[in-house]
Amino acid sequence: MKDKIFGVLQRVGRSFMLPIAILPVAGLLLGIGSSFTNETTIATYGLTRVLGDGTILHALLVIMNQVGSVVFDNLPLIFAVGVAIGMAKKEKSVAALAAMVAYFVMNTAINAMLILNGKIVGGEIAKNVLEGTITTSCGIQTLQLGVFGGIIVGLGVAALHNRFYKISLPNALSFFGGTRFVPIISTVVYMFVGIALYFVWPPVQNGIYALGGLVTGSGYVGTLIFGLVKRALIPFGLHHVFYMPFWQTAVGGTMEVAGKMVAGGQNIFFAQLADAGNIAHFSADATRYFSGEFIFMIFGLPGAALAMYQCAKPEKKKAAGGLLLSAALACMLTGITEPLEFSFLFVAPALFVVQVILAGSCYMIAHMLNIAVGLTFSGGFLDFFLFGILQGDAKTSWLKVIPVGIIYFFLYYFIFKFMIKKFNFKTPGREDDDTETKLYTKADVNARKAEQGGEGGAAVSEEADPLSAAITRGLGGKRNISDVDCCATRLRCTVNKAELVNDALLKSTGASGVVHKGNGVQVIYGPNVTVVKSNLEDYLETAPDVEYTGETENAQKAAGTDASDDGEDGKSGTKQEREAEVVKSIIISSPFKGVAADLSTTPDEAFAGKMMGDGAVVTPEDTVVRAPEDGEVAFVFETKHAVGFMTDSGVSLLIHVGIDTVKLNGEGFKVMVENGQKVKKGDPMLELDLDYLKEHAPSVATPILCTELEDNQKIRLLKEGEIGAGEALFAIDIYE
Repeated sequence: MKDKIFGVLQRVGRSFMLPIAILPVAGLLLGIGSSFTNETTIATYGLTRVLGDGTILHALLVIMNQVGSVVFDNLPLIFAVGVAIGMAKKEKSVAALAAMVAYFVMNTAINAMLILNGKIVGGEIAKNVLEGTITTSCGIQTLQLGVFGGIIVGLGVAALHNRFYKISLPNALSFFGGTRFVPIISTVVYMFVGIALYFVWPPVQNGIYALGGLVTGSGYVGTLIFGLVKRALIPFGLHHVFYMPFWQTAVGGTMEVAGKMVAGGQNIFFAQLADAGNIAHFSADATRYFSGEFIFMIFGLPGAALAMYQCAKPEKKKAAGGLLLSAALACMLTGITEPLEFSFLFVAPALFVVQVILAGSCYMIAHMLNIAVGLTFSGGFLDFFLFGILQGDAKTSWLKVIPVGIIYFFLYYFIFKFMIKKFNFKTPGREDDDTETKLYTKADVNARKAEQGGEGGAAVSEEADPLSAAITRGLGGKRNISDVDCCATRLRCTVNKAELVNDALLKSTGASGVVHKGNGVQVIYGPNVTVVKSNLEDYLETAPDVEYTGETENAQKAAGTDASDDGEDGKSGTKQEREAEVVKSIIISSPFKGVAADLSTTPDEAFAGKMMGDGAVVTPEDTVVRAPEDGEVAFVFETKHAVGFMTDSGVSLLIHVGIDTVKLNGEGFKVMVENGQKVKKGDPMLELDLDYLKEHAPSVATPILCTELEDNQKIRLLKEGEIGAGEALFAIDIYE
């Protein structure tokens, strides 16, 4: 259980990195835009002619400022989508869409509850509402959830996604199975989450404010504890989970900036930066959670790197020097500390304990000295220049970082040098003669843990997913598969060598048929194809990278496609079936006026080959598609070109208007019914623009298919040529 919780927390921490990754560029735009539109800065450097009001550069900088601000203003939505993507196991794009929909649904539900309970009246916040508890997010008045709202959506949608993205639904609803089900269930769930949050969030919010007050009230000691804990969590990858609430929520404090209540240390800093002209000095209480990083990242850790270099063996100094110099520069410029920290963590954990203590104290010292330099991602020189030097010492006290940094440089240098020599730590350049001089990374640490714990990943075996294994073999093996996708009913694959595709083996996997178009292969599975696709993609990730040939005979036997199974006259079905008596017939009528014909004449190989079902084809002369019998609309495809229909007699039908009309994306069609709607024979279901369809589709020939025939059921065409709407088209004969 402990390992499982730890693993989940690691994944949560990693998922935060995607939305965090956008902050540097947003901060860069905001920092440059704010700095060089500040009248004081322009006057100080004599740049009025170049950057003054009315110049082209001034206009560009104003735009940069606004663009940077919009990212920070919409962080909750960015976190909702980013966390969902990070936590989703597969089909991450679906999780992203579902998260965005769920975020809007949740906040709209909260808005509705606020209106119903008199908290918002006529679009205005009621006077009895506590200031700062209601805000606007993406144009929706909602509770002040901050990034917690985005995280609630991201984590919840990811859980729903991982649970349901492979779900199989009953045949009548199978079109909505698989990945299509995720946005649907997310919408329903987060409508109720929004309603629940209206009641639950206010006390939670009060608790968060109280916790923030406790942290703020703890003064310098609290800052020290924060710094120690954050650095100590680095090896476990959990530091993102820890510091994010302090940066982005009321746990890190609240402050009114430019007439707006802002929560979270980083948010407060950037809100003040956007309003820098009215700020005398940025808040050190807000920046206490990151200003200290500039001290040990620009100065302290490079001192440790110098100590490791000087302690290296003479014959290895050159190699160690190059590696340590590049790692130190990365740390100083960008704040990326991993190459240095994980090197001494890997070979000498005691040095990492020293790093935790020294780095933690840097946070406290910066707070005590009222240093208020902001950052977007980490405490390197780039952020120090943008959010410290450019903003001026009067606003940030950045000059104090230099003397303190020099002191910490020597502290790191002397302590590391003493301990390395005293305990003979095998830091870079001091390895045994048979060991390569290298800088270690987090991956090396994880690899060592895996070795010690006997952990290891296992490839997906054919026994674990025999269906995907068979499909892979049928397509010629993983090496032969170039691309995998699907539409509403067909698995669409691109292969490198079409001649290696084994149709018989693919049909043995439950496919209704296989269509070849050059190197494109369409394997028809029906509406549950999204689940087939997801499982196949999972299998291909770890499947052996091989190519299969020469298996046709065995596959045909496995599929039962030997020619000897055919009847005496070469037609499908046994002699006994053909001689059996018909005990019942179900009549299916034409859904419109047109020209009826045998299904085999359909100008599409899949339909003509009865791969998706048996029935008939009618070329419409009428613009209205009507219910062929009394029944229920099972589903209308998103592209409006086809309708699933269940008759009251229990026959499952598919009316597919035209050939390749899915590519029209609904153009030329008007839907007149809803999913689940009961209709009578002759009721209109679709309206067609026949002129448009004839111009843009290969054919308007419309297959009317019975998609779930039993073994004792056969189709008998009743009418060819001209046929009227509602006139009998074919019969389903049921044999005894």
